Amino acid sequence: MADSSTQSIVIDAAPDRVAAVICDFPSYPEWTDAVRAATVVEEYEDGYPSQVRFVLDAGVLVDEYVLAYAYAEDLSRIEWHLVSPSKMQKAQRGSYDLVANDDGGTTVTYTLEVELAVGMLGMFRRKAEKMIMDAALKQLKRRVETPGAAQ
Repeated sequence: MADSSTQSIVIDAAPDRVAAVICDFPSYPEWTDAVRAATVVEEYEDGYPSQVRFVLDAGVLVDEYVLAYAYAEDLSRIEWHLVSPSKMQKAQRGSYDLVANDDGGTTVTYTLEVELAVGMLGMFRRKAEKMIMDAALKQLKRRVETPGAAQ
């Protein structure tokens, strides 16, 4: 498995609001640059998605894959893994950890491991991971903090 990368950001909203945006997968194409479609394939009995199919177009990275999700009971942790290899990925594991701050905001820590099916030099892979994670966190922050945009 690939090395794990981690980044954090502070979002000016309570953890439950941040979790609601993260778990609203069908809305991802509205606020994430690379996601063209996100379709819930299966749900748990409580209504949370257990598997989601993504269509991704990030320029050099075009892929379609299914992720399986698991949630902490209080939604303080949302984690996923790739169900089966895709055209571009052998494996993917990730998580969002949400921690309430004293000021009412939330620190979101995003951890991601991706093993590509195509060869890529380590320094380019790390730079791509950093760019993907940085964009994902900034876009999540913008979506959650924009009035009327999030649930």
